[in-house]
Amino acid sequence: MNIPDDLIALERSAWEELQAGHLTAETASAVQAAVTAHSEEAGLDRYEVEMALKRIVRHPEG
Repeated sequence: MNIPDDLIALERSAWEELQAGHLTAETASAVQAAVTAHSEEAGLDRYEVEMALKRIVRHPEG
């Protein structure tokens, strides 16, 4: 699945905030909006895009 670099960077920021215990609603909403927009533009399932994005950011080794 082709995930844009800007979406990966946004998820990476959210993941870093979450790990630090400082995830804001603004960041979380931005990620969800970007995932939804990308899914709609690419004709993909939003859930599948979100799961692929999380795998890329949280488990880059595999």
